[in-house]
Amino acid sequence: MMTDRLELSFLIEEDAPFIFELLNSEGWIKYIGDRGINTLDDAAEYIKSGPQKSYEQHGYGLMLMRNKETDEKMGMCGLLKRDYLDYPDIGYALLPKYEGKGLMKEACLETLSWAKKEGLASIQAICDPGNERSIGLLDKLGFFFISNMDRDEETISLYQINL
Repeated sequence: MMTDRLELSFLIEEDAPFIFELLNSEGWIKYIGDRGINTLDDAAEYIKSGPQKSYEQHGYGLMLMRNKETDEKMGMCGLLKRDYLDYPDIGYALLPKYEGKGLMKEACLETLSWAKKEGLASIQAICDPGNERSIGLLDKLGFFFISNMDRDEETISLYQINL
């Protein structure tokens, strides 16, 4: 998938150094959680057992966000299938140095456009109730708040958009 500034592509095991950096960034740890990615091998396994498995099972998953001009890896955006949600969930994360430039909104809009073309009726999103940036992005994208829910001893906020 392409936008004006971004290319979204499948993650491959060679992206492990980038995944290691992203999943150990302060924002990821604070708002998404520590995934135990302590080595490059852990990062490669995360790619295989997460995004790549999702591509095979569902035809979608978290995609690598790359700058079209510089080829720089910036973040991830894509759809996930969670057992406890009724619809696919949009997930996203960006390295801190790329925040505040509208890149995630661009990637999410492209992802939602793809989902609509694929015939998906609704997309959900979950986030930490204290993650104001994520909530602001969901509002800008047209998601509406459904409820707070308890999950794994934490409260998460559930949002949805109908396509």
